[in-house]
Amino acid sequence: MSYELIALLMFASMMVMLLTGQRVFAAIGVVASVSALLMWGDGGSEMAFSAAMKLMKWYPLLTLPMFIYMGYMLSESGIADDLYKMFHVWFGPVRGGLAIGTIALMVAVSAMNGLSVAGMAIGASIALPELLRRNYDKIMVTGVIQAGSSLGILVPPSVVLVLYGMIARQPVGQLWLAGVTPGLMMAGLFVLYIGVRCWLQPSLGPALPKDERSVSWREKLLLLRAGILPLFIFFSMIGLFVLGYTSLVESSAIGALAATLAALIKRRLTATVMEETLRKTLGVTAMFMWIILAALCFGAVFDGLGAVKAIETLFVERLGLSPWTILILMQLSFLLMGTFLDDTAMLVIVAPLYVPLVGALGFDLVWYGVLYTITCQIAYMTPPFGYNLFLMRAMAPPEVTLMDIYRSIVPFVMVMILGLVLVMAFPQIAMWLPEMVYAR
Repeated sequence: MSYELIALLMFASMMVMLLTGQRVFAAIGVVASVSALLMWGDGGSEMAFSAAMKLMKWYPLLTLPMFIYMGYMLSESGIADDLYKMFHVWFGPVRGGLAIGTIALMVAVSAMNGLSVAGMAIGASIALPELLRRNYDKIMVTGVIQAGSSLGILVPPSVVLVLYGMIARQPVGQLWLAGVTPGLMMAGLFVLYIGVRCWLQPSLGPALPKDERSVSWREKLLLLRAGILPLFIFFSMIGLFVLGYTSLVESSAIGALAATLAALIKRRLTATVMEETLRKTLGVTAMFMWIILAALCFGAVFDGLGAVKAIETLFVERLGLSPWTILILMQLSFLLMGTFLDDTAMLVIVAPLYVPLVGALGFDLVWYGVLYTITCQIAYMTPPFGYNLFLMRAMAPPEVTLMDIYRSIVPFVMVMILGLVLVMAFPQIAMWLPEMVYAR
């Protein structure tokens, strides 16, 4: 049996196991382990052992539990609630202002979290009821929350970029910096769309009534205090790292400590908050560790098969496709897989093939990490099995139906595709900041 056929059988077996509802790490790890044992006998067991040792020796992996802890601490202690009150007062008088404020809230949460789940939970529990109560269009606002929460996997400290850096063997610091400008650009495009749409159709996002706008400037300025602690956390973590005072792992530890101190200052660091934070941090961290371990094992088997070289020969030599055509096909395949897989599963399945191929075609792997992450953002919101669609359905009130949720994401997906095209056409949107910082 040829190695190409073996590789195809591995992919088919993995997809079948995923469709049966098996956990991602189990489906991928079992296929990789069994394939290694069948092809190389007892020696194949060394692959899984080697992958485990490689995982344990990867020092930047220490950032993973730190950032997950930080995000859950801020969420459980209610600091995000204070931020939304501030945005509510400052943006309320504008048409669509509360929706624009929700995007700003999501950017702030993303900069303190690194996961989209926390943004979705905060948006659905805090912003959505308030927006619906103030007669915002339910279809538009559910799209706003889903799109805004997806920024959590692009804006640093993105956990998805940490996973990509591990699998692609790229520096996480550069990946984070590369995600800053595209993340802010994407948020800006969301705000522009909301502003224009609500200006043309005021009924979608009415401004606050005059009696609710009568807040003195003194009160408005006092509300700005809600942003002081999040800014302190963000600067203590990312700012010190960019300025070169701390390493990546040190920054993650400072961020976790700053989040705990913020909860303590707010007098919200209760035993319940700490218990929930630690329990959720442990669960999510363990899940990611198992997935990375399975991905490394799967990648090792593919390296041994030479499947990467075979696919490169097929695309470049036999089919004669240009590098850009191959890159576009890769992104389209991500969008297709995103209809039934989450971001981590997509990365694990195709990274052993795509990442070496991208490097062989002459593209920058840091830049490609940003493209992959933006594509994951889009995949999070594409039916029938988009991750954010199900999260929203679980958290939304009964009057928001599944069809409402599906309809809500259409314009935002179009905006995100525009953002993806811009980063592909102008790579410096992503690369100027890491090049500037690391050139010093």
